[in-house]
Amino acid sequence: MTLTNKKLVNNDIGLVDRRIYVDKEIYQQELEQVFGRCWLFIGHESQIPNPNDFVANYMGEDPILVCRDSKGKIHAFLNMCRHRGNRICRADAGNAPSFMCTYHGWTYATDGKLVGVPGYKEAYFEELDRSQWGLVEAGQLDTYKGLLFATWDKQAPKLLDYLGDATWYMDMVVDRRDGGTELLGGVHRWVMNCNWKFGADNFGGDNYHVPITHGSLGLSGFRRSSIAQYGSVNGFISSPGNGHAILGGYRGPGVNPQLLNTHHPEVAKKYLLDHLPELKKRLGEHRGRQAMLGIATIFPNFTWHFSPMVRMWHPRGPGLTEVWSYCIVDKQAPPEVKDAFRQNYTVSFGPGAAQEQDDANNWFQSTASGKGWKGKTVPMNQMMGKGHEFTDESFPGTLGNSTSESNWRAYYGRWQEIMSASSWSQIRIDPRTRALN
Repeated sequence: MTLTNKKLVNNDIGLVDRRIYVDKEIYQQELEQVFGRCWLFIGHESQIPNPNDFVANYMGEDPILVCRDSKGKIHAFLNMCRHRGNRICRADAGNAPSFMCTYHGWTYATDGKLVGVPGYKEAYFEELDRSQWGLVEAGQLDTYKGLLFATWDKQAPKLLDYLGDATWYMDMVVDRRDGGTELLGGVHRWVMNCNWKFGADNFGGDNYHVPITHGSLGLSGFRRSSIAQYGSVNGFISSPGNGHAILGGYRGPGVNPQLLNTHHPEVAKKYLLDHLPELKKRLGEHRGRQAMLGIATIFPNFTWHFSPMVRMWHPRGPGLTEVWSYCIVDKQAPPEVKDAFRQNYTVSFGPGAAQEQDDANNWFQSTASGKGWKGKTVPMNQMMGKGHEFTDESFPGTLGNSTSESNWRAYYGRWQEIMSASSWSQIRIDPRTRALN
């Protein structure tokens, strides 16, 4: 089933139908069309460094196990026994050579093979073809500099083609220093009464909310917030193609002043400044001037933020989102710097953090407004900056003013395109314009 109502997202005008946040039928189509088809972030290689390591995650509402098998190969399996559908593993992470379903005892190796069936001789008369009843594996799995992605769709474009020019910006997250990155500790998880797209689009396109939504944080001294952000001449946002959205960019001279304006502890700021020469050597002058990770969303539901964190917006119904959030740091950073980043991430965007609470309250209300009869009929306005997009050869993508809504239009335009298509053959892939490092 595909979505045929093209008026749900009208980028010619800049309007979005609020039904896409609350309608149950649309949500079910999303699970199939978006989460069943797109590349989804499923974890980091640092979480499974050893043979038989595993970590649990989700692809849409489907629980998965990300495993490194006994030979070191990484897999992503549906966390579901092929017999009656019970989960084969209920732990969040660990190391095990096999997984036994607690219902009837079917047992699977970390390469997905069915290796144990109680009563195989007595009850099945040795007639069950165990080779046909292994775990259901993702259609494709790939990694980008430590970040693991998977898709259920075997016909999906290759990961690098899907990411496209977004990798130019992603490298400021995962390729800042030799050795790459790692996730610190476990995962923060919490549930919010809002549609999953509100968090994803906020982190990929909304500088406009900062002076108002987070205004009290500026008054308290927690962070600097200024109405001047509305007209920033050096800041920009980028739509690098394929629905991805980059929020924090800097085109001006010198180092991004946001580095010095943030609430990062001084030891963390010093670390970033001390390693700017290395960053510029690895990624070039323009990316070196950014200094920090920036803010972005990789379509549909993977986000990063300079706090520093990466997270997923897992759908749990049209009006419910489960957030999974991690602190990400350079592996080579000294322990005191890692701890400073961890503390900053926790007080900024942990489940009880100041900025997280500000944002969540707005998303609750924005979702709820579409549940009533009349509210459903009033479209969402995303007209800001329309007709004022521009390009800059130094930065890939279609750019907008730092408070433009051009990224929202690109994100929701991609959503409409994927929801309306019957297969990947009907979905355009924006070509890469920048070489990989």
